Amino acid sequence: MRLYALRGATTVDANDRDQILVATTELLREILERNALAPEDAVSCIFTMTEDLDAEFPAVAARELGFNAVPLLCTREIPVPGSLPRVIRILMHFYAEHGHETKHVYLREARKLRADLSGAQ
Repeated sequence: MRLYALRGATTVDANDRDQILVATTELLREILERNALAPEDAVSCIFTMTEDLDAEFPAVAARELGFNAVPLLCTREIPVPGSLPRVIRILMHFYAEHGHETKHVYLREARKLRADLSGAQ
């Protein structure tokens, strides 16, 4: 087994608790599916949100998906002028077999953040 890291992001339409939880759940499920992972494979997850989001912690959605023994951290994204609004990002560290092909996941409007990965979406 080897330690890997992956990135992902999604967006919401409004600073709404339910939207944050639904979008985070969708992002995490897609990450797990595309990378053939389970919550217990995760070592840690760092979530960031843009400064226009504060209605809920994305970690709440992770806990509901079974990330109960995984250290989770929520923090603020740097507010760069002109950057994409209402974004939830994740950096996940996980164990997988040597040679694992990490698949980063960008959903909704966040696909614009990594156009270089759009072919893998």
